[in-house]
Amino acid sequence: SAYQLHELGYNLFATKATGEVLQKNGVPCTIVGYPTEKDGSDMTNALDMIREKDICMVVNVPTYESKRLEDNFLMRRSAVDFGIPLMTNMNLFKVFADAANLHSKGEISGLEPKKLFEHYQGETDADAWTDKDEFH
Repeated sequence: SAYQLHELGYNLFATKATGEVLQKNGVPCTIVGYPTEKDGSDMTNALDMIREKDICMVVNVPTYESKRLEDNFLMRRSAVDFGIPLMTNMNLFKVFADAANLHSKGEISGLEPKKLFEHYQGETDADAWTDKDEFH
């Protein structure tokens, strides 16, 4: 899934442990510092990137094996606070990557946005889940 996004031109950033796994599996990424690491190094901090909106989506999937609970919480909380889309479920991330891949190929069809009332005007009485005379 991460490799799919890389192939689509996404720039991937990851904290150390995740970045090492991605790179070991052939997924290029830039490693950034954990939020609680303030050791004075030149490494960009994940929290600062979220606050500055240098990151347009955060994927943080905590598991029972997670050891950096405070860092994970800070990244998720900051994403929400700064209006950055957040994914905390690996299945959702896989669906997103697949959909982005299909979208780039022009293979997603049938998704024509319309106003709600336009949608209802195209409905037949059989499509409605309530009686047409019922008050809405």
